[in-house]
Amino acid sequence: MSFPSASARLTTPQRGVPAVRIGSLGLGTPLMLAPMAGVTNPPFRQLCRQFGEQALADVAGDSGVAGPDGVVNPDHAEGTFAPAGLYVCEMITSRALVERTPETMRMIQPDMGDPVRSIQIYGVGPAAVGESVRLVVGNGYADHIDLNFGCPVPKVTRKGGGSALPWKHDLFEAIVSEAVRAADEASGGRVPVTAKFRIGIDDDHETFRDVARICEDAGIAALTLHARTTAQHYAGTARWEVIGDLVRESSLPVFGNGDVFEAEDAAAMMELTGAVGAVVGRGCQGRPWLFYDLVAAMHGSDRRMRPNLARVCEIIMRHAELAVEHFGDDRRAMREMRKHVGWYMRGFAVGGQLRRDLGLVETLEDLRARLGQLDLDQPYPEAASGPRGRAGGEKQPHLPEFWLDSHELTAEQKARLHEAELGISGG
Repeated sequence: MSFPSASARLTTPQRGVPAVRIGSLGLGTPLMLAPMAGVTNPPFRQLCRQFGEQALADVAGDSGVAGPDGVVNPDHAEGTFAPAGLYVCEMITSRALVERTPETMRMIQPDMGDPVRSIQIYGVGPAAVGESVRLVVGNGYADHIDLNFGCPVPKVTRKGGGSALPWKHDLFEAIVSEAVRAADEASGGRVPVTAKFRIGIDDDHETFRDVARICEDAGIAALTLHARTTAQHYAGTARWEVIGDLVRESSLPVFGNGDVFEAEDAAAMMELTGAVGAVVGRGCQGRPWLFYDLVAAMHGSDRRMRPNLARVCEIIMRHAELAVEHFGDDRRAMREMRKHVGWYMRGFAVGGQLRRDLGLVETLEDLRARLGQLDLDQPYPEAASGPRGRAGGEKQPHLPEFWLDSHELTAEQKARLHEAELGISGG
């Protein structure tokens, strides 16, 4: 499988590995795990990353060269380099970071084996965003900052946050400029800032071109476009052609996001759009091994992982053990694992009662016992592949009153904007 060349792509001569430069950060594989609230915590990120690294080792073994420890890029000798891509922390609010809430400080704990620590920050106030960036960069929590402007949830957009925010050019420019300035000051220019956003609020109120222009002027290092509008939420089909428009019109590296559920989807999206890489979210829920397929494909291999149920259960138990270690509490870890177990079981014959029991596990040993009741000889089912996550239907965007009348904040809108950060997942 071939992936298209792009101006931001580098090549490691001794490996032929495609790489992308984002400021001083090098990606040996042009791939990102999208931040997902309540999903991409350190245990899950570690699993995804390790599957990606396993793919690198297997592909290198096929060609008779060293594994991932030998995959280096001399162009990044003085910076950070992620051979298997970026595995981004779940979205963190700037307010929670500034207040240093205990849960937030737990959430930003890094996956210790990850060569590049990546955190996504959501905020609606330039000063708070800047302070939060200084905190995580200055204290060694992050080698890469991503800014979230893509949340379509009504409770966020009706206050002017999330994917509604880029409509206000003055506010958007102030936030991205302050984030870049803070990262540069705290790291001496070594930590790049990227931005993730949507096409716009709806078909009549697109913002992606203005976003790209403002980001470029502010010093943002790369862009991720989720190829849907706020009105679409996750419904319908991602409009990959708009990613192509952005690639042609922006000088920044562009990553494409939306409807990447298989390695072949990433290849098709990149071929169609010219994007330098792919960002994967819902497709890996219950399938951390998807990153094996993605990394293998991006390095020219047709290797794919199709685990039987016995292997899936081993992965679940490894995930659960990491969760217990992370949370320090069996019951808290199992509450977090319940949704994951449901995703892992997709397509396998489980049975109604056992499926319900798995959704109620409270301890690691309880989980192990329930999994032991399954028919573990089941092969990987076709139904486990393809689209995942709730799509729903299109929704009328919820916005503050008179939001679309101007690209600048009114005094009243500015006074109420802080409410857009209340109740947002992130601590």
